[in-house]
Amino acid sequence: MCAVPSLPVSVVHFCQGFFVASLHTSTAKMVSEKCLAKGSAAPGPVPKDKIRIYSMRFCPFAQRARLVLAAKGINHETVNIHLKEKPEWFLAKNPLGLVPTLETPAGEIIYESPITCDYLDEVYAGKKLLPSSPYGKAQQKMMLEHFSKVLPLFYKIPMGRRNGDDVSGLETELKEKFGKLNEDLVKKKSKFFGGDSITMIDYMMWPWFERLVALRLENCMDGTPELKKWTELMWEDPAVKATMHSADAHRAFMESFAAGKPDYDYGL
Repeated sequence: MCAVPSLPVSVVHFCQGFFVASLHTSTAKMVSEKCLAKGSAAPGPVPKDKIRIYSMRFCPFAQRARLVLAAKGINHETVNIHLKEKPEWFLAKNPLGLVPTLETPAGEIIYESPITCDYLDEVYAGKKLLPSSPYGKAQQKMMLEHFSKVLPLFYKIPMGRRNGDDVSGLETELKEKFGKLNEDLVKKKSKFFGGDSITMIDYMMWPWFERLVALRLENCMDGTPELKKWTELMWEDPAVKATMHSADAHRAFMESFAAGKPDYDYGL
């Protein structure tokens, strides 16, 4: 998981376990669906015909990479990591201990969610998710940068509620951010943020919208009809269906995390 810029350390730690997704596709092999923790044995070498993703079933940042793997039909295997008790062998591969982390058969390590997704799109054939033109790519990266400023609200509002704080101002701010996303779709006159088909930016944003109901933030989308249509279309995407969990499952994990005992293996 990539740390969210400008967040307090406590919020960054919160981000490390707050959300969930799982991947079940014909091109995916689950080396360890249950998470591997400190003291576990390291998995063997990555098979020559695959790429390995180190993930966590409830992490929205890891879901970004898994969405791309599913959308492009990339032959891969998944190893889930316990983010509170990270295996020593995993920290040796990625000292930051973040998911998603990719490992190639050559032992090459790639991490940070936008970087892993760009790598997968560039290296593997099939449907290209990023625009072909440099300007088109730059537009998507600028939009992703803007969206990164919205992410802290997805964490701060639930945390504030649990602490008994007044979060009405934060909710208003999130509504305004959603309103701007709605305006963007109106201006583009397109179904998705990169045109009339799903592109990389849609997958980069989706994991947090999948969790709106579990976070009790769906009311923040009031007055954004085009954004609501976008979410309805995204729910029908095969890659989204392959990596999603229900609102109840998301909520159950969030509650376990809030209680100080994150159940990374919830539902298994």
